[in-house]
Amino acid sequence: MTFPVTEHTVKTDRHTTGTLACGPQDGPLLVFCHGWPELSLSWRHQLPAFAALGFRCVAPDMRGYGRSSTYPRHEDFAQELIVQDMLELLASLGRDKAVWIGHDWGSPVVWNMAAHHPDKTVGVASLCVPYIKGFTLDERLPLIDRNLYPEAEYPVGQWDYQYFYFENFEKAHKAFEANVRNTVKTLFRKGNPEAVGKPAFTASIRRQGGWFGGGPWPDLPRDGDVLTEQDLEAYTAALTRNGFFGPDAWYMNNEANGAYAKRAANDGRLAMPVLFLHGAYDTTCETMTSRLAEPMRRDCADLTEVVVKSGHWMAQEKPVDVNVALARWLAAKLPDYWKKP
Repeated sequence: MTFPVTEHTVKTDRHTTGTLACGPQDGPLLVFCHGWPELSLSWRHQLPAFAALGFRCVAPDMRGYGRSSTYPRHEDFAQELIVQDMLELLASLGRDKAVWIGHDWGSPVVWNMAAHHPDKTVGVASLCVPYIKGFTLDERLPLIDRNLYPEAEYPVGQWDYQYFYFENFEKAHKAFEANVRNTVKTLFRKGNPEAVGKPAFTASIRRQGGWFGGGPWPDLPRDGDVLTEQDLEAYTAALTRNGFFGPDAWYMNNEANGAYAKRAANDGRLAMPVLFLHGAYDTTCETMTSRLAEPMRRDCADLTEVVVKSGHWMAQEKPVDVNVALARWLAAKLPDYWKKP
C-alpha cells in the first residue's frame, strides 16, 4: 500500500513546527530530524519507504527552517529548546515515545532526546554524526586525526569552520544568503572517494577568510545524484525565505549545549538500541579512521554500526542503502515495536 506524504503544523504557545508525515496513523512512530541547512524534505526517500512497512513517519522542519518558527537570538537555537520542540511534537501526535532518527545537526537532537528522555525513546539512529555528550568542540578536539591535521597547521582540524561562525557570524550567514541557489548547489554534492585521507575543505575556512575566500559561491551544476531540480527549488525557496541566521545559530551554543549534556539521565549513557551509519566519504564527520566514534562506543550499550559508501548527504545520495540499514536494525533490535502500533 502506498501512502501520500502530507503537510501538517503543530502550534503551541512557545513554538510552531511544520512537518511532513506519511504512513498509517496508528503505525509505530519514527521521527526523522534533519540537519544544516536542510528541511523535512531531506527525508523524502525514507518517509514513503517506511510508511509502506507500516510505520507512521514524521519529519519536522527543525527550528529556524522551512515552515517552523525562527528567532532573532543565537541562544534561541540551543539544544535544550530544540529537544523541547520535539517533545511538543511527540505530544501533539498523541504518542509517548518514538524511534528518533537524525542526521547532521539533527543527530545531536536525537542523541539528546535519548540521553535526557530515555522514557520517550524506543531506539535512536544517527547518520554521519556519532554520539558525543554535548557535541561540544572541547570534546571533539582530542579526537581529531593528527596524522591528517598536524596541530601546528590545523589546530582545530576539520572543525575550523565552526570557529569561523564564532568569530565572523554576520559575514558567515550573509555569505550563504548572497546567492542561496548557488550555496545549495555547491553544498549538496555526492561523496568523493578521492577526497578521503585528505584534509577536509572545512579545515581551512578561517585561513581563507570564509568559504571560497569570503567571495561569491561558485555556480556549479546541480548534482543530480543528490537533488532533482524540484528539490533544489524547494531548498532555495525555504532558505531564501528564512535566511541562514537561524540555521547558523545552531553552532553558537557550544557552552549551553555542554551544560545541558551534564544534566542527562544515567550520566549520558544510552541503554536503548542505537544505530550509527558511517559515511565512508564524509570528510568532515570522518568516523572511519579517526577517534570520533570512540565516545559513542563507550557510552552506548547496544550499538549497531553500518558503513554506507556515501558522502555527508547520505539519506539523499544513497537512500536504498540507508533504508536497508534502518529496516534491518528495526527488525533485529526492535521487532516488538515494529509489530505493535
